[in-house]
Amino acid sequence: MDLRFEGYSTESWSRLLSLFKPRASVPEAEATRPRGLCIVIHDGERIRKLFHSQRGRIDPKGITWPVPLPELAAEVHASWAIAARTGALEELMERFGARLRQNHDLTEQTLLLVTIAREMMAEGLIERWPKRLHGVPQPQASMVDRTLDAVCADGRSILLGVFENGGLWTSLTMRRRGRGFDVLAGPEGLRPAMGLLSGDWRRDYRHLARAVEEVYAPVAFGVFAEAKRFRELLTDPEPGAWGGAVALREILVSPTPPGVRLALGLDGARYAFEGIRAVSGRIEALRALDPVFAGVRRRLGSVVGDRDVSSLLGFDPMAALRSLLSR
Repeated sequence: MDLRFEGYSTESWSRLLSLFKPRASVPEAEATRPRGLCIVIHDGERIRKLFHSQRGRIDPKGITWPVPLPELAAEVHASWAIAARTGALEELMERFGARLRQNHDLTEQTLLLVTIAREMMAEGLIERWPKRLHGVPQPQASMVDRTLDAVCADGRSILLGVFENGGLWTSLTMRRRGRGFDVLAGPEGLRPAMGLLSGDWRRDYRHLARAVEEVYAPVAFGVFAEAKRFRELLTDPEPGAWGGAVALREILVSPTPPGVRLALGLDGARYAFEGIRAVSGRIEALRALDPVFAGVRRRLGSVVGDRDVSSLLGFDPMAALRSLLSR
């Protein structure tokens, strides 16, 4: 399936990417933290090539090898690193080509590539650091299809609208066709269809959703927020952060697919529970209820619905995203 990419200026595309840019959990450390990807190609005894995504090629002379990847990343001031033996990348593509079938779609191709990469990591041909997704099971193509069906039906769209200072800052529209998406669109083609805005994003999000439905397809799943708060939520580890933000209208989810609605409902329950538990902890007479609260917390953590996105995938996608973005 062909994917059409449209509706982005350089600025609006850069803004979208910045939302998902890894960053330090402590704001003060953001300015000095290591950045970029380090790729090292080696023969087991010495480095053949060394590349930094921001600094370009690095002369490996004077750099000791083999060393643990965290030490190498610290030496070249990188936030993550990949090491591959000479010929490993060619081996990966050869295995991929041998297993690829003509009827494999993009989802199946991507999952196959991930499977082969994991095999080679287990064999020691490829290493990575940090292992932020360690323990996260790889979903099967059927799981991805069921999750996609639960979130966005064929012929509908997923919409992310991000606002700042009363205006549309950037957006992402993905229209589904069959087993994938055929359009990935930004805000530039939608602004004229939105008309005059009030400056209150909690009202103006409706104009954005209407414009998407007029230009592309009915919205099946929409998320709307201000840029600063959306960034915070992506890395917020607090229980019930998303549910609490929805309850306080710091983020709007509309429409809400059943699988997402269930997840947000449980998240909101956790948010309310943590608030009650914090208050009760300050009141001597209520401290005797701590065992009861502990039981309720375990129950909230174990409730999983048949249509919940996390149960369909086999892992919590937001927790995985948070792990990737936190530095």
